[in-house]
Amino acid sequence: MAVTGDETETGHAGELTAYQLHKPSSSLPPGAGTGTGTGTNARGSKKPVEDAVQKRELRLMKNREAARECRRKKKEYVRCLENRVAVLENQNKTLIEELRALKDIYRHKVE
Repeated sequence: MAVTGDETETGHAGELTAYQLHKPSSSLPPGAGTGTGTGTNARGSKKPVEDAVQKRELRLMKNREAARECRRKKKEYVRCLENRVAVLENQNKTLIEELRALKDIYRHKVE
């Protein structure tokens, strides 16, 4: 297994997001030329590495999706808070005007 220079970065603290894997371009059968004499060791050792790479890629993909969903929920939450602030500001303004009107009525009765 070889890693090429085609890794891409997301810009988030240099996190690598994708690896380009390629097989050797040899015409020899699997395991030939390894010096062991058996092809099973060379082939068998590739499988756990490939599984690890697949698991990592799957984990990264799930993490990206979870982060995307988290950002979406946060935006929704902020939008709701902004709407609530607007409603409460209007309500506060109305109550302040009502308080002024009641104070004016009370002053006129006292005089």
